[in-house]
This record gives sequence, C-alpha cells and structure tokens, in this order.
Amino acid sequence: MPKTEKKEKILKSIFLNKYLIVIIFFAVFVTFFDEHSLIQRWRSAQKINRMEKELKFYQDEIKANRQKKNELQSNQENLEKFAREKYYMKNRNEDIFIIKE
Repeated sequence: MPKTEKKEKILKSIFLNKYLIVIIFFAVFVTFFDEHSLIQRWRSAQKINRMEKELKFYQDEIKANRQKKNELQSNQENLEKFAREKYYMKNRNEDIFIIKE
C-alpha cells in the first residue's frame, strides 16, 4: 500500500469516527447553542463584576452620606454652614449675594 492511500485511510477513519463526531458536535453545542453556553456564562460573569463594582460604589456613597448626616446632626454650626452653602438660607439680619463664575 502506498503512503498516500495509508494516509487517506487513516484520515477517513478519524473523520468518520462516530465518537469524534459526537464530541465535536457536543463541544460546538455547549459553546454556542446551549441555554447555559460558555458565551452566556462569560457575559454573566462580566455583568456580575460590573454589578459588584456598582455595589461597592453605592456602599461607599452610603457610608459617606451617613457620616455627613451624623456630622450635621451633631453640630449646629455645621448644619448652618451646610444650609447656607447648599440651600442659600440666611438669618433674619443677613443678606445673601450669589456670585457665579
């Protein structure tokens, strides 16, 4: 038997092997078409990472706002300063001048 015929026979037996065909079909199905495909899992992992970062951001914001709230409730001077800066409030004997840059 010449080498080319031997190679053809080996390649033919490999490509017509039912186990190899089933394994390839399964790999393609799991990667692309399954409800829980690898692509879908990758997208879900990205979404989870993004949401965890968002959760961390909001937890930090809540912590900062609680600290600011406690500071405003504990000291009358800080509360007055905050009211004047944010809401332009004033005492009865004061005038407010707003200067915009």
